[in-house]
Amino acid sequence: MSVPPSPVDKNWIVIPDDFPGYPLSQFIIPSHYRDAVERVLIPHGLILDRVEKLAYDIAKDTEGSLTAICVLKGGHQFFADLTAKMKKRTNAQGNNLPLHLDFIKVKSYHNTESTGNVSISYTEQELKGLKGKHLLLVEDIIDTGNTMVALLAKLKQYEPASIRVVSLFLKRTPLSNGYQPDFVGFEIPNNFIVGYALDYNEHFRDLDHVCVISEHGKAKYAE
Repeated sequence: MSVPPSPVDKNWIVIPDDFPGYPLSQFIIPSHYRDAVERVLIPHGLILDRVEKLAYDIAKDTEGSLTAICVLKGGHQFFADLTAKMKKRTNAQGNNLPLHLDFIKVKSYHNTESTGNVSISYTEQELKGLKGKHLLLVEDIIDTGNTMVALLAKLKQYEPASIRVVSLFLKRTPLSNGYQPDFVGFEIPNNFIVGYALDYNEHFRDLDHVCVISEHGKAKYAE
């Protein structure tokens, strides 16, 4: 079973709505999650291959140095794997990419729903320090787009030289405001996914594969 090829007009992998995923029996799933997920949507190995390609694309599209900002908490594993690959790549000038790392905590979810209220952890001094820098926001998933639009609006007030966004996942949802990041790993159906550091009420971050949470899992780990 393989993921169908992406449409030629999109520069990322598109997983269609009718893609059945992979059976749990074919993968190592931690025992405490076996009854909490329906299926494996994207295996860990495929994620790592896609991350490596994103690192290549971002580096060759970058001039000079880059400040990569991890959007916590869900983005931390993607950020670690992405920046490790980017350090080995060359920028548009053919030189090793000077890379600076930073972290920002953004919260907008309760259970599976976006609250519409976005809190950002940067202090005023940290925000002022972004002036003149080329920024890359590293996000795990774009859902409605509301969180990222709010974050970008906030950061642009402090006059960075540029801001680009890379998201490992872009969800097709009727609630989307239409925002699309500069770089995308996978476009996914309108399912709530967990694993590879994506959480549900702080659970599932220790699951390597990206899986679709089950209704039992939502109830089991609801707050």
